[in-house]
Amino acid sequence: MPRFSIIVPSHGVVGRLSLALDSVLAQSFGDFELIPVCDAPDSPAADVVAGYTRRDFRVAPVHSPPSAGLAGARNAGMRAATGAYLLFLDGDDVLVPGALAALDARLAETGEGPGVDVLHFEHERTPWWEGEPTNPAAPVLARTPKGSFSPDEAPQLTGVQFPAWSAAYRRGFLTEHRLTFPDGHFTDLGFGGQVALRAERIAVLCSVVVRHLVRRQGDRLALPGPHHFELLDRADQVLTRAAEQGLSGERLNHLFEQLFAAVVKTAAQPHRLPARHRAFFRRASGLYRHHRPSGYVVPGGSLGVQHRLLATGSYAAFRALRAANRSAAKALEMLPHPHMPRTRLRYRRHLARPLDPGLAVYCAYWGRGYACNPAAIHAKARELAPHIRAVFLVEPDQVHAMPEGIDHAVIGSPRYWEVLARAKYLVNNANFAAGVVKRPGSVHLQTQHGTPLKRMGVDQSTYPVVAAATGSFAGLLGRVDRWDYNLSSNHHSTEMWERAFPGSYEQLEYGYPRNDVYCTATADDVARVRRELGVPEGKTAVLYAPTHRDHHTGFETVLDLEAFCEEAGEDVVVLLRAHYFYDKGRGGNSGRIIDVTGHRSSEDVCLAADALVTDYSSIMFDYANLDRPIVVYADDWEVYREVRGVYFDLLQAPPGPVARTPEELARVFRDGSCAGAASEALRAAFRERFCQFDDGRAAERVVRRVFLGEPPQALPPVLPLAERVPAPAAAPLVRS
Repeated sequence: MPRFSIIVPSHGVVGRLSLALDSVLAQSFGDFELIPVCDAPDSPAADVVAGYTRRDFRVAPVHSPPSAGLAGARNAGMRAATGAYLLFLDGDDVLVPGALAALDARLAETGEGPGVDVLHFEHERTPWWEGEPTNPAAPVLARTPKGSFSPDEAPQLTGVQFPAWSAAYRRGFLTEHRLTFPDGHFTDLGFGGQVALRAERIAVLCSVVVRHLVRRQGDRLALPGPHHFELLDRADQVLTRAAEQGLSGERLNHLFEQLFAAVVKTAAQPHRLPARHRAFFRRASGLYRHHRPSGYVVPGGSLGVQHRLLATGSYAAFRALRAANRSAAKALEMLPHPHMPRTRLRYRRHLARPLDPGLAVYCAYWGRGYACNPAAIHAKARELAPHIRAVFLVEPDQVHAMPEGIDHAVIGSPRYWEVLARAKYLVNNANFAAGVVKRPGSVHLQTQHGTPLKRMGVDQSTYPVVAAATGSFAGLLGRVDRWDYNLSSNHHSTEMWERAFPGSYEQLEYGYPRNDVYCTATADDVARVRRELGVPEGKTAVLYAPTHRDHHTGFETVLDLEAFCEEAGEDVVVLLRAHYFYDKGRGGNSGRIIDVTGHRSSEDVCLAADALVTDYSSIMFDYANLDRPIVVYADDWEVYREVRGVYFDLLQAPPGPVARTPEELARVFRDGSCAGAASEALRAAFRERFCQFDDGRAAERVVRRVFLGEPPQALPPVLPLAERVPAPAAAPLVRS
């Protein structure tokens, strides 16, 4: 039997799950089992956990559906646990170094026999971005006896004021009393209260064991909704059980006061229960009078006044007290605002008008035209949701490139502000302007525009060159707060988006709509695109697509493309596509180099290419859907990794051969090894990891879910990778 079983629910925290698991496996004390709880075997968290399971026998995952909630996940972990003591760790928290050794030593000090039922310990609440951590348990635990003790010796330690992950629980004790987490919300409060009522021996460890990340969105329990009535259910259940056990004196007084501290806090914030606040107050008042211990003395100050008003059921007086406390804040809100530019005033006027339920606004690459995922979603919406009108937002210098028949508005124009204010649906692969308001009832879909190899969002903050270019991370996160949906093409992206863009949006693991064409295009489509791009008949087209370098001021390629063509083979031509930050890669076409940087569709360019050469561009993840040769040209990998930051080591898991010099690059084409068996094996593993959902029906899934409101279970299932038929290459490279 292991000393500890550490149960880690993972729902909604996959982006930081590896940090939690690493913090456990790095402990100096090794007698434990680690039980991650995943939504399902094919969930993003299960994908992360699978790697740990292969590397360490102590990792034993279990599954619990999201519908079971946090309580169901923890209970599933408890059923699987075999350790003497159980610890619960949220998937975005970590154990401090030496935590398990300290717990083991403290338990050993508490004496012989079965051991203490509960060992409480300190924890740090760490702000997700900036600020000093706090240790709320320290002053409470400091006022307890030195050794193990009975609950009567420390009545202030009720078990309801701290979360479940701030204590270790003897498994035999929980099993004997059949203690589990109650379903629904406020499960920690219910569990903590029942544990406190049953525990006979308690001890404390006055040192930090867990570092808890305070989520940027705050406590989910504080969000508005009817779930706040469950707080009253939990308080009622705990106090009813206390009465059944005959609890009295200081223990009952502290338990009552701490439970109703949470109730009063919710009652003082009517926005948590819009339209039902009076009903909450009325029921809370009845429970207060029913459970108030004989001789209970209310606290002093404003809190005591709130207790008295709750006891008398004086709802109007309670609201008046709250209004008085907020009078200063209201006065500040009434101060005049500075004058706005005329265009923004026009936008404000349109915001006063109703949303247009049949209007969708699209934007790609900050207004660079009709492209990427927004264009693919728009095209499918015209087919499946023709009742929704669409307007694309474009910069003035890109209007000429808009396809015929696509309605558009020029960014900054009066119509631009009107459609932004009134559209129900807003679709973007980057972000709308900082001043755009998220209106109630509007739906914002963030489509992204690549799979992240390089660090993104707030993960860029520790890389000075990139952070300086990003500007305000607070502004970035304000834009993230508008997202209702975020699109992902693989589990890796889901995990990284959650880290890079912390928000409350729903992740859509549907694939990238722009990549649908790689499964639907025909040989005729490929031939047509090659003619449009000017690829000579019978030539092997190699797409060269380097990424942007944040430490460069413009497009630079250190690769001599003419020399590459000469060395790679007489039938090779290069399609040069610079990063979308640039309008062109070189001054026109010459010889065997065709500049396709200005071509609207990167998907067309990929279809035309028989092979891809790139460095660290996300185009490799999209191109892998075609199952054609990919070569990584990594002449400055160490510099790029240091300056830009990356999420994984590309050189350890590439989609094909890696060349570090121009000579190596030419050689893998000249000898055919870019298309050989070793290259195919690397590409197959890469596709398995990064092409999970790109099956040709991503746009359909998005439109049905976002525009038509169909439930996830009604959407087309993802076609397995082995059953997909990629668009054929015009001049396939021959295996060596």
